[in-house]
Amino acid sequence: MTDRPTTPMLDRVTWPADLRALRQEDLHQLADELRQEVISAVGVTGGHLGSGLGVVELTTAIHYVFDTPNDKLVWDVGHQCYPHKILTGRRDRIRTLRQGGGLSGFTKRAESDYDPFGAAHSSTSISAALGFAIANKLAGTPGKGIAVIGDGAMSAGMAYEAMNNARDAGNRLVVILNDNDMSIAPPVGGLSAYLARIVSSREFLSVRDALKRLARKLPGPLHKAARKTDEFARGMAMGGTLFEELGFYYVGPVDGHNLDQLIPVLENVRDAAEGPCLIHVVTQKGKGYAPAEAAADKYHGVQKFDVITGAQDKAPPGPPSYTHVFARALIAEAERDPTICAITAAMPSGTGLDKFAERFPERSFDVGIAEQHAVTFAAGLAAQGMRPFCAIYSTFLQRAYDQVVHDVAIQNLPVRFGIDRAGLVGADGSTHAGSFDVTYLATLPNMVVMAAADEAELVHMVHTCAVHDSGPIALRYPRGNGVGVPLPETPQRLEIGKGRIVREGRQVAILSLGTRLEEALKAAETLEARGLSTTVADLRFAKPLDEAMIRRLLATHEVAVTIEEGAIGGLGAHVLTLASDLGLIDTGLKLRTMRLPDLFQDQDKPEKQYADARLDAAAIVDTVLTALRHNSVGTEARA
Repeated sequence: MTDRPTTPMLDRVTWPADLRALRQEDLHQLADELRQEVISAVGVTGGHLGSGLGVVELTTAIHYVFDTPNDKLVWDVGHQCYPHKILTGRRDRIRTLRQGGGLSGFTKRAESDYDPFGAAHSSTSISAALGFAIANKLAGTPGKGIAVIGDGAMSAGMAYEAMNNARDAGNRLVVILNDNDMSIAPPVGGLSAYLARIVSSREFLSVRDALKRLARKLPGPLHKAARKTDEFARGMAMGGTLFEELGFYYVGPVDGHNLDQLIPVLENVRDAAEGPCLIHVVTQKGKGYAPAEAAADKYHGVQKFDVITGAQDKAPPGPPSYTHVFARALIAEAERDPTICAITAAMPSGTGLDKFAERFPERSFDVGIAEQHAVTFAAGLAAQGMRPFCAIYSTFLQRAYDQVVHDVAIQNLPVRFGIDRAGLVGADGSTHAGSFDVTYLATLPNMVVMAAADEAELVHMVHTCAVHDSGPIALRYPRGNGVGVPLPETPQRLEIGKGRIVREGRQVAILSLGTRLEEALKAAETLEARGLSTTVADLRFAKPLDEAMIRRLLATHEVAVTIEEGAIGGLGAHVLTLASDLGLIDTGLKLRTMRLPDLFQDQDKPEKQYADARLDAAAIVDTVLTALRHNSVGTEARA
């Protein structure tokens, strides 16, 4: 007699309610199957792998213990949420992750009730969970706010700002610190697990509250001594003094891969009578998949890969990436100039500054997830005569806008901003798109804003930044590879505010900023074939504009089109303002602006995103032909 095949445990779970119907001893098998499902799916789609594998058991335990979605679960950053998505009704679509029309690679409110708060930037989870907790408290309705935040995200001040205001939430707020990298606590073992279970129990919390009330009634010296003794004992055992000072009960460290330890602790915290609680959970990135365990950095974000071998798909040979070109150019400048230093905010490899740090470790600074500090730190360096390059993704520089204005621009300090991931970014979608930097930087007095059309121009612009000492200067460049032009052996210093004519014509002028230049040249070929003589200009600078060139082009061409990889309010708005100031709007000029549409674009292949945004060669041609057919003038109409 043969045993009948057993239905996979994961096939029995579509929603967390199904999970909560299982026996606790079945959760071990479920977690194993969940981990394999994540590996299989990411092997097909690519995406964030190591972080998700590290929270398989934690995800399972949270949904088993808490009443999601009534209890609001907020994942910080959200890149670790693939197991969560599988357990919350999205397993049938998990192989559409990060694809056009598919699931987002992060949490997204529009996707599921189990994603109560969208995320992709770091350190927002505690603030959001606190908001849910307080809202439920004020409404008198049940429901907790649960924030899962990584130890890296705790380097951002926003996390502590939220914790400093968490007392009013009482037991409705639970913060789970997912410690998967930094050694901020003693190793997890049998004793620490036992202590965690004990100190999270209702009995222990009640006794501690009673002792605290008693201590407050003691004379001053005795009260102080009692408090210090309690803090010392807990700090020595578990390292929770800091969180206690912020008003949290600290519980941990707990083995984040041991369901038999996790579940009782979570249940005790769920049922605690009062006070916000922080549970310190220790996990391992890439847990359960040997290649990811061995190289957590390389398997944080992956291309499609072979599940058996772990080998990732390699991009076909091609030009170097803009990030690589920026890093090599900056290293070359630093070889010549000992005052050049580089700052990144927890993205050394993403910005290429890991290579700079290898060559100049004493002049390289990774400040953690602290963009505000990075910018003001750079301002301080600049004020003391250094030449700092602050390399930050466009979407992350948004987090430090006040510092750019107040600490850099107003003081006219020569901080150099290397703005990576400018424009659309493909699979990461709207949360990581560099759509707004031209708009939010070019409005500032004293600021210079450049955009590289190709990798050779990027080299020249890095050099221009290095030798520019009269105020702040920003250089933007996209994600991905260059167009294949030869790199200059000797970089040139560009004249500030001066563009270049790439192709000379008579009837149509295309004014390009950034890497849409290639599409502008394609459009010019098509227009020439239709008998329309076309000029193509690479403006190079969004601020200051090359007023002389723009004045000439607008005055001598029948149609002028601006094109940029940014949102409304950027280059096109500045050119329209200039044309208005010069009185050219009244001359019958047909001036059109092409920019990103006024919406947040979802993830897709970059070329598809730009086509949907009508920022490709075909859209340029259509814009020109439409302008010639109609006699409308000088409005920033959507192309």
